[in-house]
Amino acid sequence: MTRVFSGVKPTGHLTLGNYLGAMRQWAAVDQHRADALFCIVDLHALTVDHDPARVRRLSRQAATLLLAVGLDPALCTVFVQSHVDEHTRLSYVLECVATDGEMRRMIQYKEKAARERERGGSVRLSLLTYPVLMAADILVYGADEVPVGDDQAQHVELTRDLAVRFNQRYGHTFVVPKATLPVVAARVMNLQEPTSKMGKSDDSGPGIVYLLDEPDVVRKKVMRAVTDSGREIVYDREERPGVTNLLEILAACTGGDPEALSGVYESYGSLKKDTAEAVVELLRPVQERHRALCADPGYVEGVLRDGAERARASARPTVDAAYRAIGLLPAASDTGAGVVLNAAR
Repeated sequence: MTRVFSGVKPTGHLTLGNYLGAMRQWAAVDQHRADALFCIVDLHALTVDHDPARVRRLSRQAATLLLAVGLDPALCTVFVQSHVDEHTRLSYVLECVATDGEMRRMIQYKEKAARERERGGSVRLSLLTYPVLMAADILVYGADEVPVGDDQAQHVELTRDLAVRFNQRYGHTFVVPKATLPVVAARVMNLQEPTSKMGKSDDSGPGIVYLLDEPDVVRKKVMRAVTDSGREIVYDREERPGVTNLLEILAACTGGDPEALSGVYESYGSLKKDTAEAVVELLRPVQERHRALCADPGYVEGVLRDGAERARASARPTVDAAYRAIGLLPAASDTGAGVVLNAAR
């Protein structure tokens, strides 16, 4: 059976972009067709300055929202990254396979490091190395597919490179995964800056629709979305990024085709109104389910506990195999003292 792995980073409140770009497909498709694991990757949130209490709060919120969008613990595994030690065990081994040049070419590191240098500062070392931890997140479960937004495709390519290199040097150990992208709205853009993605860590609140925004807040944000010069409704990401973003959001919410929808509307106002209502209706059941789950925190805690146990059981054999392959001596408790002594002879 195909194995799928993906995750969300608790660095901000989850957005419409997270939902349309990934989470909805996880719930509607991936958990039904595959052995699927979905993870709150909280260790990745430590690569930048952060408030520890906020990371914990956002981790719980992310877990609750994953369940609210429809992930079913009976069909898939939902867990928190830091609850499964095998992620960090494998990460160091993969750092011994990765190169400094590969890390420094990663787009997110280059962009964030450049911004920090302009301010006279420097980024944390973990920001440089976290793509290796991301690779470990994937490879530790033998994932065949990684459903991600297109901005994360580079990280999956790095994961593939590290898996192939390790297998060639030390013997076949890892499955080489591939990224899978949704067809529509793979990258929902900021409503105020339609050439930039709708990121949960962004400071531009008016351009971001959060999954827990009240309906009137959603309507206000969409109605104030930046459009383009000229009045014609045309689907063209290069020339008309604002209206194209609205068309893609509407299409993703309603199951339509963005290019076909461009011929339906004659004004920005009517397009914005229909898009706003479509988003409100899309989020309504998610928000209702989220409220119900918040009223039963013990259920969410139980899901995460059971998920971590299943994930740990799945990951441990792969990490142990990688340790043996790269040359690390197995612990006596793992192999039996007699086996170790015989090997020493």
